[in-house]
Amino acid sequence: MLDFFMVRYGTRAISKAKLETWANPHEGRDYEVDISFPEFTCVCPRSGYPDFATMRIRYVPDKKIVELKSLKLYLNSFRDLPVSHEDVTNRIYTELERKLRPRFLEVIGDFNPRGNVKTLVKVASGVRTSS
Repeated sequence: MLDFFMVRYGTRAISKAKLETWANPHEGRDYEVDISFPEFTCVCPRSGYPDFATMRIRYVPDKKIVELKSLKLYLNSFRDLPVSHEDVTNRIYTELERKLRPRFLEVIGDFNPRGNVKTLVKVASGVRTSS
């Protein structure tokens, strides 16, 4: 049986989600961070059906890196939000760009097929210095 407290704990944590950053411990070095979030969900603003995706975030840090637990909670905060594939991918990109100011940033929303249509939304800027 699912413990009621555990459900409330997660719901509370997600509702307070804020992206946090840390100082980059290797600021003088170019390196790429590649994060995959395979259980991303949001809601179609037209139908109300859930959309499922893998969100992939790749960046070359400058002065800051993202704290991963805060990123997980932030991405989970979209689960009940009615938002298009294009909008949600761009929102995530904008927030990461604003918080991190990385040398390179790419956010890819790889949405599962629905109605026999597969969508891949990619937002990127900066110069990628590593592969």
